[in-house]
Amino acid sequence: MPSLIYIVLGLLAGGAAGYLLRKKIAAANANTLEAKAENMLTEARTKQQQILLEAKDKAMKYMDDAKREEEERRRELKQTQDRLSTREATFDKKLLELEERQEGLRAQVEKVRVRATEIEGIRAAAETKLAEVARLTAEEAKQELFKRVEESSRQEIGDRLMKLDRENSDEYEMRARRILSTVMERYAAATVSENATSVVELPSEDMKGRIIGKEGRNVRMIERLTGCEFIIDDTPGVVTISSFAPIRRQVAKLTLEKLIKDGRIQPARIEAFAEEAKKDLAIELKKAGENALYELGITGTDPKLVSIAGRLKYRTSFGQNQLMHAMEVAYFCEMLAKELGADPAMAKKAGFFHDIGKAVDHETQGGHPEIGYTIMKKFGYPEEIAYCCIAHHEDKPKTLLGSICKVADALSGARPGARRDSYEQYIHKLEDLENIATRQPGVEKAYAIQAGREIRVFVNPAAMDDFGAYNLAKAVAHDIAAEMKYPGEVKVTVIRETRVIEYAR
Repeated sequence: MPSLIYIVLGLLAGGAAGYLLRKKIAAANANTLEAKAENMLTEARTKQQQILLEAKDKAMKYMDDAKREEEERRRELKQTQDRLSTREATFDKKLLELEERQEGLRAQVEKVRVRATEIEGIRAAAETKLAEVARLTAEEAKQELFKRVEESSRQEIGDRLMKLDRENSDEYEMRARRILSTVMERYAAATVSENATSVVELPSEDMKGRIIGKEGRNVRMIERLTGCEFIIDDTPGVVTISSFAPIRRQVAKLTLEKLIKDGRIQPARIEAFAEEAKKDLAIELKKAGENALYELGITGTDPKLVSIAGRLKYRTSFGQNQLMHAMEVAYFCEMLAKELGADPAMAKKAGFFHDIGKAVDHETQGGHPEIGYTIMKKFGYPEEIAYCCIAHHEDKPKTLLGSICKVADALSGARPGARRDSYEQYIHKLEDLENIATRQPGVEKAYAIQAGREIRVFVNPAAMDDFGAYNLAKAVAHDIAAEMKYPGEVKVTVIRETRVIEYAR
């Protein structure tokens, strides 16, 4: 029991001692935290003072800088104001000088106006006095003067005009001849005239009877299907096919060749071979168009237009093959364009397609120039190329390319042997040339020479002077160009000859 009391007392004593010790440690810790807080507060106050001092220093520096800038700006502003003041003073001085000059000019203008009024009065008085002396008004005197000057200078003016026109014509003709001779020398192709007949060779003479058939039914069937005339006469070994339509003539020739090769000549076979010949010819026409375009180097052409162009292979004009003519014109256009500074590629296309309307003119209403223009526009060609279909038949084409195409067309058609006219057409052309000349007033006689390439007109010298002969030549040339169609050109020569005869007795 006593030990238990001692233990309890010991525990109580230990607890009291621990409490006191803990309290003492807590008091010591409290003193330490307060010291730290005090130190921190002191440091914060010190930093605050340093920051304030630094802020004051910066503020003073900024104020000094601002004052310096303000002084510089004031100095610059003062300099600007001084310059403006100087300029203003200069402008004021110049303005005063200008006003003084203006006043001086006004005074001079006034003096000139007064002097002009005085001169006008003097001139009016002089005109009045002259009118009294001449008994003519000013307008009448002016008209009389103009009339006399016109009469005295009429012959001189006419001679001068003729001289200038002759000089210009000679110069232009020399340049044109040089260009055309160069082009013709560069392109010299053979020329072959087309005929209106085709000949088919026969393997034997008995084939003629088989072609004719019983009571002529076979030959009538072929003629009806092809639209051609078959001439089966005594000429040995051949049958002649006659037609002015080359495509029909070629269809008839192909049909007859197929029938001869097959050997069975009867109406049913004739009809079948005629259709087959048309298909073969269509393929041949397309190949002809492709070959022509390939030779010319023209690409990007619509296949339908190629087939239309190929039809020109079996189209002639005055005996000239139109596909060859189109290729010649294309070459001529290209070379002329190079000489004249135009686009050679565009000129070549325009030249090749200039007569494209002739390929379908027998199937379409209208003339081939308008048909060709419509075709070219339909296939998307530009106006400049399409217009050449019309331009090569106009007297004065509106574009350079049109003029080139017209000249190239004339070169190809007018070459010796390129085209041929019938005897009746030839005589009719010469008569028309002479009639156009003789209907002019003052013409005594007119003769067409050199196959219609030149016409010589004789005039009455008493009824017409040199200037009138000059105008007559122009009028006859204009009427020939407007009323007639011909390849190349027609030279008009007006002859005014005065003969004085006297006898010495």
